Amino acid sequence: MESVLRPLIVLGGSVVLTLAAGWFFDFLLRRADARHHDTPLWGLLRRCRIPFQLVMCAALLRGTYERTGLGPVQDHRVGIGRLLTLVLIGASAWLVVRIAIAIVDSVYARYAAAHNRDPARVRRVRTQVTLIQRVVIAIVTILAVAAMLLTFPEMQAVGTSMLASAGLVGIVAGVAAQSTLGNLFAGLQIAFGDMVRIGDTVVVDGEWGTIEEITLTFLAVRTWDERRITMPVSYFTGKPFENWSRGGAQMTGSVFFHLDHSAPIEAMRDKLRDILGECAAWDGRNWSLAVTDTTPTTIQVRAVVTAKDADDIWTARCAVREQLIGWLRDHHPYALPRVATAPAALPPGDAWPSVHVNGKDEKSASGWNRTPRTGRG
Repeated sequence: MESVLRPLIVLGGSVVLTLAAGWFFDFLLRRADARHHDTPLWGLLRRCRIPFQLVMCAALLRGTYERTGLGPVQDHRVGIGRLLTLVLIGASAWLVVRIAIAIVDSVYARYAAAHNRDPARVRRVRTQVTLIQRVVIAIVTILAVAAMLLTFPEMQAVGTSMLASAGLVGIVAGVAAQSTLGNLFAGLQIAFGDMVRIGDTVVVDGEWGTIEEITLTFLAVRTWDERRITMPVSYFTGKPFENWSRGGAQMTGSVFFHLDHSAPIEAMRDKLRDILGECAAWDGRNWSLAVTDTTPTTIQVRAVVTAKDADDIWTARCAVREQLIGWLRDHHPYALPRVATAPAALPPGDAWPSVHVNGKDEKSASGWNRTPRTGRG
């Protein structure tokens, strides 16, 4: 009877205590979250329930499995103990990572709520928080894997020999991982140097997009057509790029028109004012319309508009271009550029100089006879 009750008490008691502790842990966090709505930490810590239960169960079994009295357990107690130790180390690392992420997310949520009127600062902190989380996860994972390996006697001997030749190994590893280490330090430089942030609008290699993800080794840019460009973070520390969100998301855009010299500029200004008054993308800060260049056949007219971010400036520019061209086509078609395909009509009188052709004086607009000739010769 004892051979049956003892395993049930040891194993069943460990499971029951684990479930009870997990329920009590979650109950306390729910109560704390209900009392402190302005602190999201308690709600985030509820994600730690499963790794907490796994740590507790592994610890209880690791300390009591030898008392079960079962034959297979006694025969393989070293292997079972090592397995439970590995589970305990892995679960502890999981729990530490969950707690660290909950704390960092809580700090970021409170900061974002307090500075919601300054999106640039919020994006900067979000970038730093993301990279801090990745660094913590990487460090905890490396330490957990090292601790797991050191539970094996063979790996302890390897570790001793590696420490004895640490200088040579360090040199070889540094040369082999030069690119990886360069990207790692570049990622830290981007995070804390405020060069680029998650959510920034950038132009890299001629592609316009938004920073979607920043890791310790690469950076993902989501383009306007939903493509993802993955680039090493060292690119942003070694090459120039455009950051349209640095210093603020507000932008100024230009729309160019090539028109005839007779284009009604004042009427175009009035129409531009009306178009922007009905355009939701225009932020109301500034606008203008002026002739910026001229050629023998056309003039260049530039309309300037402003918007709160890159998406709205694109929308505003398209609206201005489309509606102004339509208005000119419907009300002032003469203002659109034309290509002359026939000689100009001669005005009456002696406005044009006389040209002596075939013994006769004829009028010509350009000093040459424009009378069509028929036949040969």
